[in-house]
Amino acid sequence: MAPLKLYGQGSRQEKVLIVALFAGVDVETPPFTAGITNKTPWYLKMNPNGKWPVLQTPGDALFESNVICKYLATMGKNPALYPQPQTLEDLTRFHIDQWIDWTQQTDIVTSSWIYFILGMRDMAEAPSSVPHGQKRLEAMLQALEQHMSSGRNWLVGEGMTLADLVVAFSLHFSYVLVMDDECRAKFPHAVRLLKSVFDHPTTRSLSPDHKFIPPSKRYEPSATGLVGQITEGAHPLDGLNHILRPAWTGARARAAFNEFFETKGHTYWASSSVVPHNDPTLLFTNAGMNQFKPIFLGVVDPNSNMGKLNRACNSQKCIRAGGKHNDLDDVGKDVYHHTFFEMLGNWSFGNYFKEEAISWAWELLTKVYGLPPERLYASYFQGDAAQGLPVDDEAREIWLRFLPQERVLPFGCKENFWEMGDQGPCGPCTEIHFDRIGGRNAADLVNGDDPNVLEIWNNVFIQFNREPDGSLRTLPAKHVDTGMGLERITSVLQGQMSNYATDLFMPIFDEIQRITGARTYTDKVGKDDVDGKDMAYRVVADHIRTLSFSIADGARPGNEGRDFVLRRVLRRAVRYGRETLGGQEGFFAQLVDVVVRCFGGFFPELVAARDTIYEVIREEEASFSRTLVKGIERFKKVAATAQGGVLAGEDVFQLWDTFGFPADLTELMAQEHGLRVDKEGFEKRFEEAREKSKAANKKSAQGGLKFEAEATGWLQAHSIPLTKDEFKYSKSDVQAKVLAILTSGSGFVDRVSESPEGCVGLVLDLTSFYAESGGQTFDTGSLVGISGSLLVSDAQVAAGYVLHIGEVSGVIAVGDCVTTSVDYQRRARVMPNHTFTHVLNFALRTVLGDHVDQKGSIVLPDKLRFDFSNNGVVDAAKLGQVESICRISLAANLEVSTKEVPLSAAKEINGLRAVFGEVYPDPVRVVCIGRSIDSLLSAPKEPSNRDFSVEFCGGTHLSNTSEAGAFALISEEGIAKGVRRIVAVTGVDAQRAIAEGDRLVAEIAAAKMLPDADLDKALTAIKQELDTAIISAAQKAFLRDEVAALHKRVLELFKASAASNKAAAVAAAVSAGGEAVASGKGYVSLHLNVGSDAKALLEAWNAMSQQYTSLAGLFVSADESKAVVYAAVPEAAQNKGLKANEWIAAVLQVVDGKGGGKAGVAQGQGPDVSRVLEAVTIADQFAKMKL
Repeated sequence: MAPLKLYGQGSRQEKVLIVALFAGVDVETPPFTAGITNKTPWYLKMNPNGKWPVLQTPGDALFESNVICKYLATMGKNPALYPQPQTLEDLTRFHIDQWIDWTQQTDIVTSSWIYFILGMRDMAEAPSSVPHGQKRLEAMLQALEQHMSSGRNWLVGEGMTLADLVVAFSLHFSYVLVMDDECRAKFPHAVRLLKSVFDHPTTRSLSPDHKFIPPSKRYEPSATGLVGQITEGAHPLDGLNHILRPAWTGARARAAFNEFFETKGHTYWASSSVVPHNDPTLLFTNAGMNQFKPIFLGVVDPNSNMGKLNRACNSQKCIRAGGKHNDLDDVGKDVYHHTFFEMLGNWSFGNYFKEEAISWAWELLTKVYGLPPERLYASYFQGDAAQGLPVDDEAREIWLRFLPQERVLPFGCKENFWEMGDQGPCGPCTEIHFDRIGGRNAADLVNGDDPNVLEIWNNVFIQFNREPDGSLRTLPAKHVDTGMGLERITSVLQGQMSNYATDLFMPIFDEIQRITGARTYTDKVGKDDVDGKDMAYRVVADHIRTLSFSIADGARPGNEGRDFVLRRVLRRAVRYGRETLGGQEGFFAQLVDVVVRCFGGFFPELVAARDTIYEVIREEEASFSRTLVKGIERFKKVAATAQGGVLAGEDVFQLWDTFGFPADLTELMAQEHGLRVDKEGFEKRFEEAREKSKAANKKSAQGGLKFEAEATGWLQAHSIPLTKDEFKYSKSDVQAKVLAILTSGSGFVDRVSESPEGCVGLVLDLTSFYAESGGQTFDTGSLVGISGSLLVSDAQVAAGYVLHIGEVSGVIAVGDCVTTSVDYQRRARVMPNHTFTHVLNFALRTVLGDHVDQKGSIVLPDKLRFDFSNNGVVDAAKLGQVESICRISLAANLEVSTKEVPLSAAKEINGLRAVFGEVYPDPVRVVCIGRSIDSLLSAPKEPSNRDFSVEFCGGTHLSNTSEAGAFALISEEGIAKGVRRIVAVTGVDAQRAIAEGDRLVAEIAAAKMLPDADLDKALTAIKQELDTAIISAAQKAFLRDEVAALHKRVLELFKASAASNKAAAVAAAVSAGGEAVASGKGYVSLHLNVGSDAKALLEAWNAMSQQYTSLAGLFVSADESKAVVYAAVPEAAQNKGLKANEWIAAVLQVVDGKGGGKAGVAQGQGPDVSRVLEAVTIADQFAKMKL
C-alpha cells in the first residue's frame, strides 16, 4: 500500500497528526512551504482551492482537516475512536460528527482574535475584530461547560473519541494563549476535558517539548506577533516549530526550489543518473546541465519529451571526483568541498531570459527562503574588449532594481563568462553571493575565496556560440542555465558556517559516532581539529553518499575509469574511518542505511538498490582490509629504509596507487615514525601517472576530441561526404583518402604532425574499421600513408562520419592516401563474443520466456556482457540450461547469415528480436544463426523461424558458430530492479574457464576421500579457490553445493566430538565438586577440555551445582585462538566475600581478556591461550583468599 502523505503546516496540520497517532496510522509529512507548495500544478490538482492540509491517499486526495481526521479514524487501528453504527439506534458516530461540526466556530475565534496575538493580521483591524472573537470563545466554552458538567469524562460515550481530539485541538491555541486563570476558573469542566486530551501520553509524543500550559494572564495582540518570537525557553508555542514554522531542512530547501519554479511554469525533470549515458566526455554527471546538452547542442529529437521542453527545474545528483572537476583530495580539509552534491537548477530553452531569471532568483531567495537582502551581492560580466564581448549591462540594470550599486559587482571572463568547451554555446553569467557574517560591506570579499562570503547561485545566460575560429556568433535562441548547490544553500538557511553542520550530514555523523565510538563531530578544521577526527568524519560522510548514489545508478568500484575513481573514494573513506575514527572492518557498509533513510524519500533508487549498495561496499571494504594489512607492512618496510629521515615520493605514490593510502594519511603515519614526506617527488610521480592515465583513457575521453554536433556540422558545412564503411565486414585492407583532420586544440586543420596536442581524428572517404556502435567495441590498427601514419586506438561514428582516433607519426595532410590496416587478430577475438551475444539472447528467451528483452550489451575482445529484463535471480539450473543451449549451438556448426533487408520486410520475420527504443536504418542489416536470410524472407511468418536467433545488427560476426571454439557463462547478477546481467567468454578464455572447472571437480572429488581429520582444512582451501575461480556459473553453483555437503559432514563430526567433550566436562566437574566437598573446600577452579564451547562450561556448572549446591565454581577452557571462562557463586559464598564478577576479572587479566557479569554469575574470554593453566591457578588463589 502506498504511504499516506500529509501536506501542510499550522494548527490544522497538528490536529490531523494527533488523530493519526491515536488512530495508529502512519502518515508521511513531505516538505511543505506555504504559498509555494500549495500553488504548484500538482498540488492544485489535489485541492483546487490551494488550501491545506491535504492528505494524499492510495485512491485520491482529501482536503478539509476534519474530513481527513474522519478518514484516518475510520481507516485506523482504534475503532472506538470513530465507531461504525451497529443499529439504527446507535447514534455514537453521529454525536461525534455533531461536535466535529461544532468546532467550525473556532475559525472565527482564530481569525478575529488569535491571529492578532500571533502577529498574522494587521493590528489596525484589531479593535473591531477582537471583541467578536472573545465573545465567540466565551460562548463555545459555555456550551462545553454545560455538556461536561453532568459528570462526563468525555464528550461522547465512556471513552475518548474523535470528538474529544478535534474539539481540544481546535481550541489548542486559545488554551495556551488566552485561557488564563480567570477564564479557566469560570469553565472548570470544559478545562478538565481539554487537559485530559492535552496531558495524554500519545498527545505528548507528537511534540514532547511543548508543555500545553495555559497562561496566568492572557496574551494580548501584538504588532510583532508570537510566531516570530518562538525561541527556546518559556514560551507558549515552544516545541511547535516543526508545525507552525517548519525549519529549513535540506529536504524542504530542495522541495521549495523546485515547487517555486513549478509555479512559474517550469516542468520538473527528474535527476539523471550520476553515471552519464551516451556522453563519453564525462566520468560522472558533474552539473545540472549535463543531461540537457542535446538541447544546447541542437541535436535533441524534437519529438521527444525533452525536445518539447521550454522550461525545466530539478535537483541533479552530481559527483566531482575525477576528470576536469575533481574535488576528491579537498574533501575533509574544509567545510564546503564535496565529491557528491545536489545541484538545484532552473532552465529556459529559448523561452525566458535575464529579466525573469534574475527577478525570480531574487524572489525565491528573499521572499521564499527569507534571506536578508542586505547580505546579498550580485556579480555581472564586465566585458572583454579583446574578444569583442560587451559589458552585460542588461543584467546589471536588472540587479540595480534590487540591490544598491556597491553590491552589484563587475568581474571578468574567469568568474562571469561560461563556456561549454572550446567550441559551442557560451555566454555571460551572474553570480549571487551571500555574506554569512552580515552587518558590514563585504564587496571586497566577493570571489576572494573567503568561506564566509560564498557564491550560492550562478545564472548563466547562453547567448553566443563559440565558432571553430574562436569568434562569437549570437544564437538565434537564447537559453538560461542556473545552478545552486543544495548543501550550500541549506547551510545558509540553517544559519550554519559549514555545509557539514546541517541535517544533510548530521544524521550520518551520528551514525558514524554510534558505529565507531569516536568522539562527537565538532565541525573544526585545520589546526583547530587537533586530533583530525572532524576531517575524518567529513571524509567518511561525504564518501558514503558518493558510493551509495553511484552504485545505485549502476557504477561499481573497479580498476578502470570511473570504477577506479570509486575504488579510491571507498579506500580513502575506509582508511580515515579505520585509522582516525577507530572503525572496525565492515563499519563503512553499515552506513548505507542512514544514507537510504536520509535521501531515499526523494531518490527512491536508493531504496530499491539498498541491498546491492550494501553488498558491493561490504565486499569492497573486506577486500581493501586485506590490502590494508599488506599496505601497512609495505609502509613499515619503506619507513625502515627511508634515507635522511625522508619518505621517498615514489614510495608514497606506490602506497597511494597500489594500496589506496591517501597521501595525507601516509604523511601522518610518517610523522608518527619521525619521518618527513617528499611531497615534490610524490606530486611529480602523481602527474606522470595522470598523464599516463589520460593516454590510456582515450576511449572514455576520445583523446580530448569532441565528435559532436559542432564537428559533424563543420563536416556537413564543408560538403564532406559521409564515410563509406561497408568494408568493415571484410578482412582486407583498403585504400582511402583523408578528407578531414580534427584536433583537440585547433579544431579542423589541413595537416598535422606528431600529435602535439594529443590524439588526432581522421575522417576518410571509406574505411574498413568498425566504429563503436551497437554494443560492439571499436577496431584498432593503423592508417599508413606515404609521409605519416596514425596508430588508431579508437573509432567513433556520428551523423554518418567515422572518426579514426589516435596518435600521429610523421605528417598527415588532407588529401593524403592511406591504407586502413585493422588489427584483425583483435577483431577475431571480438567476433565470437558478438555472435554468441546473439546466441545467448536466444537461449535466454528459450529458457526464461518471451518476456526477456535486451537492455544493453558490451562486446569486447575478452568477454561479452549482456543485460536483460527478468524479475529475480536466474537460478543455477536455468543458467546451466542457457549455457547448454549455447554450447550445443557451437558444436552444431551453425551458419551465421547476414544481409541488408528493407526494414518493412525485415519486421515481418517471425521471431525477430530488436532492442526496445532503438532507431534502425532502412534498409537494415539482419543476422540469423542457423537459417539463411533468404529462407526467412521467403516464408517470414513460418512458425519454425522462432527456433533461430534473428536480430537486427550492424556488427561483425563469425561465419559459423564452431569458430568460437568454446563458450562459458561466467556470472549472472542483478544491476537494477528487473534487470539482470550475464558475463560470458568464448575461445581461449572459455577453454581456460572449462579447464579450471574440471580441475576443481577433481580436487573436490579427492577431498571426499580424505580422512575426517583432514577434511576441514582441505575444504577451507577449496572454498577460497572456488570463490575466486573464473569458471562456469552453473558449475560453480553445483560445486558450492558439493562443498556445502562436505562441510555439513564436518559439522556433524564436530557436533559429535562436542557432545563427547561436554559429557567428559560434566563428569570432570561433578568429580571435582565431590573432591572439594570431601576436602572441605567451598569452591572448584578447573580447566576443562571443551575448546571454546561456553555452553559446555555452563552445563558443567549446572551438573555440579545440582549435586553440590553450596560450591562456587570457575571453569576455563580454550581452543587454538581464545580462552573462555565461566564463574558462578552461590549466595552463601557471596556473603563471605567471593563475587563472580571480581573472580572472573582476576582470571581474565591473565589471558588478556574481557568479560562481565554480576556477583552471582559472570563470563568472558581472552586471546592468550598459552596461560590457561596459570589462569586456573590464579582462580584458585583468589577464591582461597576470599573464602
